[in-house]
Amino acid sequence: MVSEASVLFVCLGNICRSPLAEGAFRAAASRAGFAVHVDSAGTGGWHIGEAPDPRARAEAARHGVDITRLRARQVERADFQHFSHIVALDEANLADLRRLAPADAPARLTLLLDHLPGREGHSVADPYYGGVEDFAAAWSEIAAAAEALVDHLRCGA
Repeated sequence: MVSEASVLFVCLGNICRSPLAEGAFRAAASRAGFAVHVDSAGTGGWHIGEAPDPRARAEAARHGVDITRLRARQVERADFQHFSHIVALDEANLADLRRLAPADAPARLTLLLDHLPGREGHSVADPYYGGVEDFAAAWSEIAAAAEALVDHLRCGA
């Protein structure tokens, strides 16, 4: 059972958006002096064991965040018991998470941009089939929302 704040970020393959979110959130939490368990996963299993996409690693590195050691994994039913917050990067993955969640799961399911005022209900666009500029745009939204989520969790929500 969950006893303190812990966050799992979820996208489709766990090689682009969710590792960026994990890295951005870790950095924001560290700057705030906020100790929290954080991880990322994908709803699909195509990339299990792989490092984040090279473009995601490069974009994170441009902002001083190292995500090179992260490895893709798939969401497990146990995650719904182990994390206080499971944060999807888009509505399709949020819908999948709601279907996977056990009825008694204590994890709070949200979209990442729900934590960014004015962006509630929006998805972070998947940059996978795009270029460097798409990864930069994803980072911008993700980093801002990660900062807001850290502030939200520090207030005890």
